[in-house]
Amino acid sequence: MKKVSPVPKAKKHSQRRFSDILSAIVLTITISTLATCGFFAVKGEKDSVSASGSAIYKIQTEKDSAGLMFNVYEGAEIVLEILEILRNSSAKATFFIGGIWAEKNSETLLKIAMEGHELACHGYLHKDHSKLTIAQNKEEIAICCNLIRAVTGETVRLFAPPSGAYGEATKKACDSLGLKIIMWTKDTIDWRDSDAELLVKRATKNIAKGDLILMHPKPQTLNALPQIIKKYQESGFSLQTVSEILK
Repeated sequence: MKKVSPVPKAKKHSQRRFSDILSAIVLTITISTLATCGFFAVKGEKDSVSASGSAIYKIQTEKDSAGLMFNVYEGAEIVLEILEILRNSSAKATFFIGGIWAEKNSETLLKIAMEGHELACHGYLHKDHSKLTIAQNKEEIAICCNLIRAVTGETVRLFAPPSGAYGEATKKACDSLGLKIIMWTKDTIDWRDSDAELLVKRATKNIAKGDLILMHPKPQTLNALPQIIKKYQESGFSLQTVSEILK
C-alpha cells in the first residue's frame, strides 16, 4: 500500500487561515449587500426602467465557437473535476454561480476564476424570478454578483435565471444592473437523466455557431463532458466563454 505523506501542520494552518479569511470576506460582503439592497429595494418599486434587452438563447456569430455553461448550486468536488477536464481539453466555460453556494465554496469559486473561466450570476437562493418584483430581482441578483466580485475581483456581466424563469421585471432589473440574460440553445437535462450517451446526444445534435450548452455539476455530466468537448472540437469549433463569443 502506498504511504501517504502527512500534510505539514504549518501548511494545514495556512490553508485554514486562507479559508477563514475568504469566509470572513464573503460574510462581510453579504451583510453589506443586504443592507444596501434594503435601501434600493424600496426605491426600486418605483423604478420606471424599460426592459430593452431580450434573453439570449443562441449567439449570432460568424465564429466557429460554442459555449459550455454550468449552473452551480451544488457539487464543489465535481466542479473541481470539471475544471480538470476543461484544462486537459483546452476548453473554456462559463459558470453561473448560486450565491448561497459561493458563500460556502469561496476557494472553489476562486479556482474557477484563476483557471480562466467566466463567472456569472445564477441568483442567490434559486428563486422563481418570474414572480419577483424589480426590486426583489435586483436584490437576488446583486447579492450574488457582489459575492463573486468580493472573492475573485471579477465583474459579473451575465445572469442566468434559475429554471429559466424570468419576466419583464427581471429584464428591467438586469438592464439597470448592466447584465445580459442568458438562456440556452441545448439543454442536456443532466439534473434529471443519468445516461451519459443521451446527454452527449442532446448537447451535440445539429452543432451550430453560437450554441450555448447547459449542464450542471453531476456525476453523469463528468462522464459526458469529454465526449461533448471532443465532438465540438472535431467539428472545428472552439469552446469559449459566453462573453468571448458575444464580442
